[in-house]
Amino acid sequence: MTGPLPTGRLRNLARDPGRADGEPRQEDHRCELCSEALSDAHRHLLQLPARQLACACRACALLFDHRSVGTGRYRAVPELRQRLAHAPVDDVVWAALGVPVRLAFFVRHDGGDPADPTDPADTTADTVTAYYPSPLGVVGTAVERQAWERLTRGLPSAARLEPEVTALLVHRDAGEQWLVGVDECYRLTARVRGTWTGMTGGDEVWREIDRFFTELRGDTVPA
Repeated sequence: MTGPLPTGRLRNLARDPGRADGEPRQEDHRCELCSEALSDAHRHLLQLPARQLACACRACALLFDHRSVGTGRYRAVPELRQRLAHAPVDDVVWAALGVPVRLAFFVRHDGGDPADPTDPADTTADTVTAYYPSPLGVVGTAVERQAWERLTRGLPSAARLEPEVTALLVHRDAGEQWLVGVDECYRLTARVRGTWTGMTGGDEVWREIDRFFTELRGDTVPA
């Protein structure tokens, strides 16, 4: 998860999260396990140890939905969008996390090296990595245990993160924290990558970020 997803996968994630008719996409977009045609609104699986997303039909996703089967090669990414009512993360706690930007998501790992997604060894069990969108994809940095524990004292819901497949998404400029499926974070990354211009991103990327969080809140998407 520390590197960019393939361009085609990012393009698919950047699409509107669903269509009113629920019909499959016009292009031949299919479940990566059984090849069934998919609609825009579909589930994702996380493939381990590479930590790559795979599109899945609902039937295939259900096969990996239970915790008893959630520790193998594939894990189902939950359909999760929960806004947290806790106070925003303050500057001192954020500085301790070592994140150089104000928009980031945090993922717990239960094995392998988060800096090397090809390493399946259980050498960093129960660690946390902070990721943030960039014009090249996802950039990651390890979070010190003490800094994470300090964050969860003020944001106890973050301690409930399901390893690998859920994330704490923090948008400091908007004062919002969310528990989401990790695929939502990659959808945000796809939009950032697709609209970034110049050295600082430009106005359009921030409009796209605002649009993304409006969708999370279930509000009307601004024109």
